[in-house]
Amino acid sequence: MRANSVIMILLAVVFGVVAVVLANVWLSSQRSQFAKAEAGPQNTIVVAAVALRFGETLSSDRLREIPWPADAVPQGAFRTRAELLDDKGERQALTAISANEPILDSKITGPGQRATLSAVLTQGMRAVSIRVNDVLGVAGFVLPGDRVDILLTRKLRNSGGDEQAFVDVLLQSIKVLAIDQLADENRNNPTVVKSVTLEVSTKDAQKLTLAADIGQLSLALRQVASNKGENTDRVTLADLAGGLPDITPKEKPEPPLKLAVAEPPVRPVPAVIKPQKPRRASINVYRGTDHEVYEVPRR
Repeated sequence: MRANSVIMILLAVVFGVVAVVLANVWLSSQRSQFAKAEAGPQNTIVVAAVALRFGETLSSDRLREIPWPADAVPQGAFRTRAELLDDKGERQALTAISANEPILDSKITGPGQRATLSAVLTQGMRAVSIRVNDVLGVAGFVLPGDRVDILLTRKLRNSGGDEQAFVDVLLQSIKVLAIDQLADENRNNPTVVKSVTLEVSTKDAQKLTLAADIGQLSLALRQVASNKGENTDRVTLADLAGGLPDITPKEKPEPPLKLAVAEPPVRPVPAVIKPQKPRRASINVYRGTDHEVYEVPRR
């Protein structure tokens, strides 16, 4: 066996041993960290034992307590079921809560409070309902918890008396609180509704009320994570014509003008008059030196 082969085998063995030693050291450190974490201060937290829907009343059989690190308790969480289910009144879920999800104060009503739409509103916001149909409401695919843009379509007469239609984006990224009388965010089935309730500020509520009176409101569904507004422009009939082929009938081209050319004057053709034969003929008769002329009629 060559010396180079022996050296390569020895180096491989050494590196293998070093790798095994380092792996054992890392695993030992991880075990010690886990042990310290388990030995640290522990607490309990209340989570949902079953999936809860909007408006469902919280009860002891729907909740349970699980161990939780004391330094990582979420804000608004409850440590025990007795703390959550006090004697002040029942509590109801304000949003859909999955099984084993921590129960937070912001997701349930206060003691004795009902799960109404007013309890879902963000501080300082207002709820305004607008009328929609199967088309304006995005075919029923708008559900509670979605975000939409509000489009305003209206027609005005210009100074020339012609009627002009245009569309403006009135509001952007508006949260949908309810459809008709349903505010359950866990609802997944599209439903054709007659009204949509939106969460807006006071000024935006004034805009919506005025816009519903002067034009037609439509909804444009936004992507779930798209909450930022964007710059928009007014769309008019002129913008539509720019993207459509020219369908106006084209006028037939007029024939080219012919220049009048002066024609030469027509000269009259003289009539040919045939000469008439004389009725009588002259006959000359010579006798010696005598010359006589006789006039005889022609036949």
